[in-house]
Amino acid sequence: MLDREGFRPNVGIILLNQKNQVFWGKRIRTHSWQFPQGGIDRGEKPEQAMYRELHEEVGLHPHHVRIIARTRDWLRYEVPDRFIRRDARGHYKGQKQIWYLLQLLGNDWDLNLRATDHPEFDAWRWNDYWVPLDVVVEFKRGVYEMALTELSRFVPRTEARNRFLRGGVRGHKGHANNAGQENAQVPVRQSQRSAMPRVNSLLVGAHVELPPGASFDPDPSAGSGLVKEGTFAIAKKTSD
Repeated sequence: MLDREGFRPNVGIILLNQKNQVFWGKRIRTHSWQFPQGGIDRGEKPEQAMYRELHEEVGLHPHHVRIIARTRDWLRYEVPDRFIRRDARGHYKGQKQIWYLLQLLGNDWDLNLRATDHPEFDAWRWNDYWVPLDVVVEFKRGVYEMALTELSRFVPRTEARNRFLRGGVRGHKGHANNAGQENAQVPVRQSQRSAMPRVNSLLVGAHVELPPGASFDPDPSAGSGLVKEGTFAIAKKTSD
């Protein structure tokens, strides 16, 4: 099924895991990698085609995922003549695609590359969102970049991991901790401040994780007011 310009309607799928990594599949018997994709059959809506291709190519069912977003318009790429069957040359030009961003609700073991007798991939892995386009067949790279860019603003935010800085932690700008180190304020909402314990000039939320063996209790052997663990230092709790 082609449109008047010679483009076949198609869907592309960017599947995220809980770490916002994307499913990256290796095309069977090739060295190229790509996202799941496939044609829209006559009478199918793009969403119906997306769920069908999702099962055919990676073995997932609708209850394994949720739709986060889709591209607003069709994204097109042309296929070079050498990749087009001889009987299709002259009227087949390429693909026009609607791209879907999905969140995996199931588990890795729900993925199955052999869900049908005609597998598309023979290997897969999770990759960072901005996939290496140099391993994608050349004529698809532009569409991949457009799809990833348009859908990137819908990628769910992950919880910020606490970062421990070598030599100490940073608190409010303009103040110094007992070690004489520069401090920078931890970004928190104003409404959260009253519920947080105060550690010198540093506001610490309940989600703070300490390095193994460190705590907020004073170290009786240290006179600097810091509890140290390896190369990390955590300011001890002071009385309000």
